Amino acid sequence: MPGSQDKELLNQAIHFAINNSWDACHKIVQDLHSEDAYWIHAVLHKIEGDEFNSRYWYEKAQQSYEAYNDPKQELIFIQNNL
Repeated sequence: MPGSQDKELLNQAIHFAINNSWDACHKIVQDLHSEDAYWIHAVLHKIEGDEFNSRYWYEKAQQSYEAYNDPKQELIFIQNNL
């Protein structure tokens, strides 16, 4: 479970990602070291179309690359479960 500061940062990162601010989201999640941050990072690279890098982050997050077809729905799911 992320601490309150990390949770706030993760929510901010998801907000950026959903609103197509890929770089702003990436700057946040690349500096956090939690499975939730890794999962958001994975979704970002899925959005970018970098499947190899995305699968790396999904593995670190212990999540499945194939579980969601819609990255925005996946981000909402992550946000609802922080």
